[in-house]
Amino acid sequence: MRALHRGAAALATTAALLTGIAVAAEVRAAPAPVAPAERTPAAARKDSENFGASCRTLVQGSVVTAHCQNPFPRTDRVRLHVECARWWDVDTDSAPVAVAPADYAQVTGRCWKEVRSAWITHEPAPQGS
Repeated sequence: MRALHRGAAALATTAALLTGIAVAAEVRAAPAPVAPAERTPAAARKDSENFGASCRTLVQGSVVTAHCQNPFPRTDRVRLHVECARWWDVDTDSAPVAVAPADYAQVTGRCWKEVRSAWITHEPAPQGS
């Protein structure tokens, strides 16, 4: 009779523990409250939407070439960043290249050995240039 009582007590304790763990996991998994979105003026949104050259990168061995074309009415300054695979190989960042509206630019970079990654960054050119 005592063995049955101990078994039932162990089963009840295990059930309570599992229920507590499940509730704790559910509380931890609950999403955080979302902050209200900031409202930006329509003119600011329109400027940010009409900016940025479309670029594609091509890696051939240790040479990276970026081809950028700007379809927007604002000049975009693009930079090519190349991260090399070997620890002793120097990563490179190109000088900013201005891509005028409806213009095309090609930027190259290289590593001594393999290329780990390459990406393009954009920044608007100062007004009046």
